[in-house]
Amino acid sequence: MFHKLASNEYVDYLKSRARRLPNWMRSPLKRLFMATNQLQNRQYQSWVQQYDTLTPSDVDAIRRHVNLLRYKPLLSVVMPVYNPPTWALRAAIESIREQLYPNWELCIADDASPDRHVQALLEESTRDPRIKLVRRAVNGNISAASNSALSLVQGEFVALMDHDDVLASHALYEVVVALNDRSDLDIIYSDEDQIDRQGRRQTPYFKTDWNKELFLGHNLISHLGVYRRSLLESVGGFRLGFEGSQDYDLALRCIESSSRDRIHHIPTVLYHWRREFGASSFSEARSARCAEAARRAIDEHLQRGHENAVAQSHPVLPHWVRVRRTPPRKSPSVTLIVPTLAGTNSPVACARGLLEQTDYPNVEFVVVDHESQSTERQPFLQGLGDDLRVRTLTHRGAFNYSAMINMAARQANGAILGLLSDDIEVINPGWLSEMVSWAVRDDVGAVGAKLVYSDGRVRHGGLALGLPGIANPFNYRLRRSAAGYFGRNALVSEVSAVTGACLLVRRSVFEQVGGLDEINLPVTFSDVDFCLKLRRRGYRNIWTPHAELYHHQSRRDNSDAHEDNSKDSRGEAAYMLKTWNLELSRDPFHNDNLATDATISFELAFPPRRRKPWQEQLAARDDHPVIGQPVRKEAQVQAGITSGSTPAS
Repeated sequence: MFHKLASNEYVDYLKSRARRLPNWMRSPLKRLFMATNQLQNRQYQSWVQQYDTLTPSDVDAIRRHVNLLRYKPLLSVVMPVYNPPTWALRAAIESIREQLYPNWELCIADDASPDRHVQALLEESTRDPRIKLVRRAVNGNISAASNSALSLVQGEFVALMDHDDVLASHALYEVVVALNDRSDLDIIYSDEDQIDRQGRRQTPYFKTDWNKELFLGHNLISHLGVYRRSLLESVGGFRLGFEGSQDYDLALRCIESSSRDRIHHIPTVLYHWRREFGASSFSEARSARCAEAARRAIDEHLQRGHENAVAQSHPVLPHWVRVRRTPPRKSPSVTLIVPTLAGTNSPVACARGLLEQTDYPNVEFVVVDHESQSTERQPFLQGLGDDLRVRTLTHRGAFNYSAMINMAARQANGAILGLLSDDIEVINPGWLSEMVSWAVRDDVGAVGAKLVYSDGRVRHGGLALGLPGIANPFNYRLRRSAAGYFGRNALVSEVSAVTGACLLVRRSVFEQVGGLDEINLPVTFSDVDFCLKLRRRGYRNIWTPHAELYHHQSRRDNSDAHEDNSKDSRGEAAYMLKTWNLELSRDPFHNDNLATDATISFELAFPPRRRKPWQEQLAARDDHPVIGQPVRKEAQVQAGITSGSTPAS
């Protein structure tokens, strides 16, 4: 329930910003906001009509696919109920009865609802033998009621549902298809949106695949969330005292008893939840209490994992969370490496600014000079020698960004290496401490920062893989202080890659994967290639918005080489496509329903890239011995690469 409040946090943020404006500016801004919101909703409704509305032939195909599935577990839908509007409750129950997957049960716990119409409707619903009902004699709040509903469960998997929301008719079918593909899954979650009383869908949340750090910022799993019953039983079900964030607390304890490879995301909207139809939900009515319960649940999760971190109210989105990780007591040494071109003096200003404005105590600065013969520049470089923390190396020959970085890394003294563009300027002094607090974690590979232009708009918010451009920046041109799409510009997130304009990595990890590829990728894409090599070794790449720096436009820097269209860049792009074609076909930290244009602005994809499982089944049944299994991803990737586009939907 807390997610119902939190997913609208950006709207509340905009309203709060508007209230700070002079009165004469508020009305035009309000009209602009309303017009933009209406336009987005109309666009989404058009998208739904084209790509997310089942036709009679779709329904027939789904039913045929269900008949062919080998594994058909009983799914139990758990629904705690307390005095909802009867029309909303009826719609919720009917959405279960209309499921195209037939092997389900609905387990309802009425938490002593005083409304006799609610009581009558619940009694009427039990005429369907698949619907079970328990009435609580005393109101015990949402956690106690959820546990009462859990006591009725007989299914192998449990789906959580609120008493006024709606499931898509193919929701349980999609869950079972995922289980046929991976029967060892413990947790399954889907995308979600909102629905009004007229049935109009709006505000979709197209999520990432499992993303632990984003999950610690807000409840990424939320709805539709499906759990293995034995897992729920092993953690003891819902805990009293976490009302409003009880689902979040449950999910935190469940992930501790599972593993990341057994948590699966279905990239399609299977759950529609209601808001602002009349009565407020528990979380909307008690928002501060719910936010406090969420922070407490996360704090306890961190303590159980023996993590040196604390959950705090997020500075931009106060109902969401910032997990602040404490750097090691003894600060590890950091070597910041800045490769530069002949004819620019920016590394001097960069070095002085970083050393004077960064509060990290144990740092050295290595400038890699590319054969500077400039008489104007030599005094600047020599001037850096006055600071014992600064060294200058010279790289001779053709400009080779990767070779320059590797040369400096071999001579670095730091336990942690930092790759920097020569036009970086500090915004907040704690940027390096924040990045180090992530880089020292055993499972973390590369760490990236929020880089902004001089005008305060985002230049890099992590990189998303995919055509065109191999890798494209998230949150491009958003205001630095904006929350972004469901907090993606304000919350720490795992990403596939971060830009080499500001990248931290432990030296041992850098060496483990062989550094940057100076043979095949001397100028462009070596940072993306490096990050993908880290992921292949099992490391996670992290982007943090709490390390902020200006990234001014330099004459040439590798960070924007992803956009370069030179002959050399095209050759290196071809190498990337050959080497990483499978990884480039789909970014797990983006979503197949969102566009992969040159700048990731979280716009809808027309059409989406995901082929529906019943479409996969029809296409695959003549070629695959196991009916119902998806087409091999490699085949889709090859089709997309050879056509010069993303895989067809």
